[in-house]
Amino acid sequence: MLAELASAGELFEAGMLVCFGISWPIDILKSLRVRRTEGKSLAFMVIVLIGYALGLTSKFFKAGWSPGRLEVVTTLYALNFIFVAIDMALYVRFSRAEQVEPG
Repeated sequence: MLAELASAGELFEAGMLVCFGISWPIDILKSLRVRRTEGKSLAFMVIVLIGYALGLTSKFFKAGWSPGRLEVVTTLYALNFIFVAIDMALYVRFSRAEQVEPG
């Protein structure tokens, strides 16, 4: 019974991470297209990045730092972390370009 609950819990956790994860590539593509930081918040992205880092750390502690014991959803945490980091890098790049632009 407990194993079934863990599997259901992991399934819901994976669903949450997939839903959140879909938004980041869309936001990255938008950033690349418009090359502006308008409507974005670096502070928000930092908080989200910290959240994913904490989630990853939790999974590693739960697995006893053994890669063979990691849950599948750990990959989703890592992927979302990477997406947010890319979005943050684009934010920094485009905000610097906006400061140099005349007018």
